Amino acid sequence: MISVTRDDFDLNAEIDRVRRPDMGGLVTFLGVVRDEGGLEAMELEAYEEVAVKEMETIRDEAFAKFPIGAVTVIHRIGRLRVGENILLIVVGAGHRKEAFEACEYILERIKESVPIWKKEIGEGGERWVPGDSGK
Repeated sequence: MISVTRDDFDLNAEIDRVRRPDMGGLVTFLGVVRDEGGLEAMELEAYEEVAVKEMETIRDEAFAKFPIGAVTVIHRIGRLRVGENILLIVVGAGHRKEAFEACEYILERIKESVPIWKKEIGEGGERWVPGDSGK
């Protein structure tokens, strides 16, 4: 499953959705809004249709590059407070090494190319955060 949503997700339900008897490794990455420098909230905006298509492309790249069996990516948008979930990646594979490598690959590719922008909102005001594209 690949999605962009304003709704929070149930981590355990998403892991169970991916779980299969042939998978010895399920690796999850959970990104949350971090309390840093007086940050109170984060506003995430996306070109949703393009973001989903780009994440599907990244998922397909991961399947081609690593011997994995399942991928779920859920990226939230909207106004999120400190501690709230932003991004969930779940990768299932026969062995942990492939699951870890694929999960990291998916995360880095999302940061590079998916059109989701974030604005930090805190005590000192608001600021758009530069992305990782072009690195």
